[in-house]
Amino acid sequence: MIPVWHPSPNFGPRRDGLSPSLVVLHYTAMQDAAAALDRLCDPVTEVSAHYLIGADGRLWQMVDEAQRAWHAGAGEWQGLDDINSRSIGIELDNRGDHPFSAPLMATLEILLAEVLRRWAIPPAGVIGHSDMAPGRKCDPGPRFDWARLARAGLAAPTLCERLFEYPSPQVFRARACAAGFTAPVDDDTLLAAVRLRHRPWAHGPLAPEDLASLAPAAPRA
Repeated sequence: MIPVWHPSPNFGPRRDGLSPSLVVLHYTAMQDAAAALDRLCDPVTEVSAHYLIGADGRLWQMVDEAQRAWHAGAGEWQGLDDINSRSIGIELDNRGDHPFSAPLMATLEILLAEVLRRWAIPPAGVIGHSDMAPGRKCDPGPRFDWARLARAGLAAPTLCERLFEYPSPQVFRARACAAGFTAPVDDDTLLAAVRLRHRPWAHGPLAPEDLASLAPAAPRA
């Protein structure tokens, strides 16, 4: 897949010799792809991403994959910070309140397969902005089809086959931490972040299905 090159000035070198080991998915929360493209390439905003996928399936590249785009901000995953230096950022043309289009998802699957292969990133390395910044970010949101990516081998499974006994908050936090949710937030915020990724339809107190949704994370290199 050959994207349309639309360079953004908002990038820099990856720090500490890091290379991509994650892919972070975002929604644009803007009216359309053209507005998002303008913002991601505006030096005043100081934000960018490596790729933008339009609702019609068009693909733009704004930052070379070897460079550090400014998409993730503060947060952490698997106890590691500076996610910008560790990741490829992909923006998806969606406001967050409606389903992601079929052409967009088809392009995303092709792009993800290429990126994961180029950088030897495992499926568990594909995360949402809300995963590494719980409480601060909620994208790509409850309308994003994580199960579709998992079925294609492009993301970690959204549910374990096994159900566990009713978990305590401490057990849930330990399992969430092992799966990568290491940001220092309170129990309710952590539960909300995990549900945004794995069980966006769920409500109410902590349940066995919440613990079952946390598949073991891939080991860090």
